[in-house]
Amino acid sequence: MSYTKNVINRNAANTLKKLARGYPVIAITGPRQSGKTTLARFVFKYKSYVSLEDPDQMEFANEDPRGFLDRYPDGAVLDEAQRCPLLFSYMQGVVDQKKRPGLFVLTGSQQFGLISKITQSLAGRVGLLHLLPFSLGELKSGNIMSKNLDDMLFKGFYPPVYDRKIPPSSWYANYVFTYLERDVRQMISVRDLSVFQRFVRMCAARTGQLLNLSGLANDCGITHNTARAWLSVLEASYIVFLLKPHYRNFGKRLIKSPRLYFYDAGLVAWLVGINDPKQMPIHAVRGALFENLVVSELLKGRYNRGLDSNLYFWRDNTGNEIDVLIEETDTLIPIEIKSGQTVTNDYFIGINKWLAIAKTGVGTPYVIYGGNESYKRSGTEVLCWRDIVKLSERI
Repeated sequence: MSYTKNVINRNAANTLKKLARGYPVIAITGPRQSGKTTLARFVFKYKSYVSLEDPDQMEFANEDPRGFLDRYPDGAVLDEAQRCPLLFSYMQGVVDQKKRPGLFVLTGSQQFGLISKITQSLAGRVGLLHLLPFSLGELKSGNIMSKNLDDMLFKGFYPPVYDRKIPPSSWYANYVFTYLERDVRQMISVRDLSVFQRFVRMCAARTGQLLNLSGLANDCGITHNTARAWLSVLEASYIVFLLKPHYRNFGKRLIKSPRLYFYDAGLVAWLVGINDPKQMPIHAVRGALFENLVVSELLKGRYNRGLDSNLYFWRDNTGNEIDVLIEETDTLIPIEIKSGQTVTNDYFIGINKWLAIAKTGVGTPYVIYGGNESYKRSGTEVLCWRDIVKLSERI
């Protein structure tokens, strides 16, 4: 899989091969331009490839799904499969008859569209993989990871940013424009795209904050129900995700609202108006961008191994909080995220308070910061941002 002069090996490739040995149908979902098609065609290079965004192919599949599938007796990679909903029922009959693992590979960039079709017609027959943009580990293995944190926050992790000789700001501008014009109108009726774009920018400005739909709606001049519907669209298209609060209260009254994050920090940087990495050090959202990067990296580690998220945050009504709690069986691992380059005693205050409250069932705590050295301090693992991979590939 070559995106630049270097080959970038996707960590999810081995997971995809394992799924293909156990399921007749494999589904790869994720944001547009995250590398789904490239990964599918690389792992299943021996299979025919069909893009169902091609008008002729889409018309054939919708008008004669049985005849369409008969063209591929050995299966195929079907790109943007949710565009042809009739295929799924007929595919069920084919895979049940042939009983062969790894027969069809489906990709889709609209989570709810693809997954809803799977649950309706192919339940129990599909191995699902969420593919997000590049991880730090993947960039590092390809020798294209910047050593400068502000550059990484500005550039983000979408593969085309590393493949095409255009400024990241130009690519993100086109990405948002295409997304607004194409995907949003397919899912919901948006009369004024400029208002929706304002909503997306308002979400970006609130990255890492507790979700307040009423506040978002008021700031955008829309109803609460419209804000909820639009947020669902952003979730369905893998633009944003919600980090849920952990339920264990330790005798405290908990905050129940989720936190809002984007899947890619570079997209957030563009949405809030950062057009040059030199703006990053003094920008008000830099800390939130770094937190977004860390949380999304931890999520990529889970998804690349075919696992669901085990990430939460914890906050009580008195202001005590932990940025991320990793749930492993009966153990909770607390993580504090600090964008500064120098570790200070303040970095450990939140963790020490939480440890005193939690008392038992606690794993090794972590502080992830914007500096350059990793070490252990007072029982806490201090990780520099480049070493997040050591944690994300283990949890």
